[in-house]
Amino acid sequence: MKAADQLLSQQGLRTPFLRVARDGNTLPASRFTTHGGVGAGMADQASDVRLTALFAEGSTIVLQGLHRTHGPIIGFAQALGAELGHPVQVNAYLTPPQSQGFSTHYDVHDVFILQIAGAKRWRIHAPVHPAPLRDQPWTDHRAEVAAAAAGEPLIDDVLRPGDALYLPRGYLHSATALGQMTAHLTVGVHVWTRRHLLERLLAACSDIEELRTTLPLGVDVTSAASLRDELAATASALASSLEVIDADRVAGLMAPEAFAASKAEPVGPMAQAAAAAQVSLGDKVRWRAALQASVTRDGDEFVIRSTDGVVRIPGYAARSVQQLQHGAVISVADLDADVSGSDASRLELARTLLRTCLTVLA
Repeated sequence: MKAADQLLSQQGLRTPFLRVARDGNTLPASRFTTHGGVGAGMADQASDVRLTALFAEGSTIVLQGLHRTHGPIIGFAQALGAELGHPVQVNAYLTPPQSQGFSTHYDVHDVFILQIAGAKRWRIHAPVHPAPLRDQPWTDHRAEVAAAAAGEPLIDDVLRPGDALYLPRGYLHSATALGQMTAHLTVGVHVWTRRHLLERLLAACSDIEELRTTLPLGVDVTSAASLRDELAATASALASSLEVIDADRVAGLMAPEAFAASKAEPVGPMAQAAAAAQVSLGDKVRWRAALQASVTRDGDEFVIRSTDGVVRIPGYAARSVQQLQHGAVISVADLDADVSGSDASRLELARTLLRTCLTVLA
């Protein structure tokens, strides 16, 4: 609770990294935010006074995006995301005694509930829309959710500190704090699905001329009869096209969204700049944790693309970069050098990798 109080009162936390809910309703931000005073006049900063009153009255405070704002959670989320292969987010829910923040609902991502303080009663019901996609929120099935919530739950149990609960996406759930204030972490796993692959397959089909063909003049795209023959021809062309689209093409199309879905290990700008300026042959470097990047050849250079930008490195450095990406810790003196074998080229490579934040000092 002490860490939560510090975030809410001393860190200048702003929306959307903060939500407040009560009895199934999310409160407008104006109820719990204010300006920051002289030199920090943004009007959407957390108001410790307003939050105190709302919490005392029974509202749940949600700290959103702790995988971006709280150091210990950042490393945990990055390690878990790398292990699972799916992007991870972490929120904290702080609920007063005998209160419920959110009514029965489902999430469009898998969830791990980690109870860290107090006791909370959880009621779990079977899905009304199994395996929902990210664009299929529970509000699309509000009536079915309400009806299912009125029935007998699959699970009706109390979580206490140290307990964990796994909820696959789509499972209905609600929670009520019991005799004291409670806190739990919600670890959301935003799973990749076959729908994502299908979307990239269709994008790759844009390269197929037959699938870019104009529909006949006079076609009525609102008429099933008018479309029937064209749909059959399109499906046939699509089936043939899918046979020639390889995994490399689909992976390349997935990369931008995958890179944007997670953040790499934080770096201190001043310390990192100093490391790049002062690096020596005796230093060791490692790949920046959780940094996803693709490497492609362009003439005599290699191009490294990540969400942080594009970095070009000389061709002779490719082996070292590959080793670093695979977890190696390398002394600057052991980095690949140009054809002259000079230490100057090793130092320049190290400076480039550090300055562009591809690597950090080990």
